Amino acid sequence: MCSIKCKFFTLVENGVNVRVRLKPSGRANCTDGVMQNVEGLDVLKATVTQVPENGKANQALIKLLAKEWKLAKSTLEVLQGQTSRNKILHLSGNANQLAQTVQIWAKRKGYFHD
Repeated sequence: MCSIKCKFFTLVENGVNVRVRLKPSGRANCTDGVMQNVEGLDVLKATVTQVPENGKANQALIKLLAKEWKLAKSTLEVLQGQTSRNKILHLSGNANQLAQTVQIWAKRKGYFHD
């Protein structure tokens, strides 16, 4: 399904799951590249200015990535890791289209290389 190696996201039946390592209470809302987690899987690094209480940091993450990927915020949800820095986000929709959107964005940011 992917024309280049998919690293920090996987295609699922009803969309795409994205592995994220979130740093709350940062200086800016931004993505910071890709790193390997303790299991050796690639994860997208992101930083948000919001504090990690009452889901504020999660909402800021959803807002950031929805804006980056030009998707509606309602299509993103935190599947795992609501209270952890390590998260799995689900993007609802056509898996191939979403994967292409994320791939193009990641290549433009320099997070993927052919």
